Amino acid sequence: RIFVTVAGIVLIVFIVRFFWMKESKGTRATESGSGYQEALILVKGGYTPDVVLVRNDKPVRLNFLRTETASCSEMVLLPDFKKSAQLPTGETVPVEFIPRETGEFEFTCPMGLIRGKLIVED
Repeated sequence: RIFVTVAGIVLIVFIVRFFWMKESKGTRATESGSGYQEALILVKGGYTPDVVLVRNDKPVRLNFLRTETASCSEMVLLPDFKKSAQLPTGETVPVEFIPRETGEFEFTCPMGLIRGKLIVED
């Protein structure tokens, strides 16, 4: 009994660390010819990539492509930039803004179940 209990606890800790505490290094947004830092974010059960790196004081265009029909992913919110967008299935929706300070900023679905992070660097 003790062995089974200890093995169960170890397995639970492993699952929590592997799935929920995984640190993503992120994907750097590419510089477009129009001067935007752009990233394509696939919305399907989550955001891919879920961490996007950009530079401060340069225009950003996050292009969201939703390929699912789950109601939670119908919209994306970027509260720190006062931006939101409806995400129709199968359409690429650009969200544009200029970050004015460095740091980590979250983007989420309205329920907060799907989360991503924008890291703004100098």
